[in-house]
Amino acid sequence: MTLQLGDTVPNFTQDSSEGSIDFYDWAGDSWVVLFSHPADYTPVCTTELGEVSKLKGEFEQRNAKVIALSIDDADSHQGWIGDINETQSTTVNYPILADVDRKVSDLYGMIHPKADPNVTVRTVFVIDPAKKLRLTITYPPSTGRNFQEILRVIDSLQLTDNYKVATPVNWQDGDDCVVVPSISTEDAKQQFPKGVEEIKPYLRMTPQPNQ
Repeated sequence: MTLQLGDTVPNFTQDSSEGSIDFYDWAGDSWVVLFSHPADYTPVCTTELGEVSKLKGEFEQRNAKVIALSIDDADSHQGWIGDINETQSTTVNYPILADVDRKVSDLYGMIHPKADPNVTVRTVFVIDPAKKLRLTITYPPSTGRNFQEILRVIDSLQLTDNYKVATPVNWQDGDDCVVVPSISTEDAKQQFPKGVEEIKPYLRMTPQPNQ
């Protein structure tokens, strides 16, 4: 299955390090960051899982839940969690799906046969409260993920869902935003009382409207 942006992601019920999870019920009305790992006891993923546990509060501030996936079973996950907590000076505080039967991996297109038919690729899925897929990033095994970038994207998605703006290159929360092309400059000046700078007719900037 190939999931594309805007698709409704499929539901599933799967075992995890915190017991059986019905994904839709677990997600509720939150945003979700689902990130996959090829296997337990892998070095790069060990650092990633530790970092995400440290950032869980940042995700919660954005009404986002985090959930990992690895193809090993829940007992193996518990041993790995012990290693993560020890080596990363943290406490893993979110579930790790136990995808032994590859059910979730297949549903979400995490198996790339040309990469390795036996393991999941290292993908991040950002899913909104309507269960729509809003972002995917797939990483090679050698490159650790940047979860500050995932937080940045969630900030952008939540902002642009509520205002007629887009976020420009290297945008960070608090920076100026782009006025979307679908509204005129005159209308933009009414909608964005902090000001609109017309650099080109198609390139208009405004201070971030929710700050």
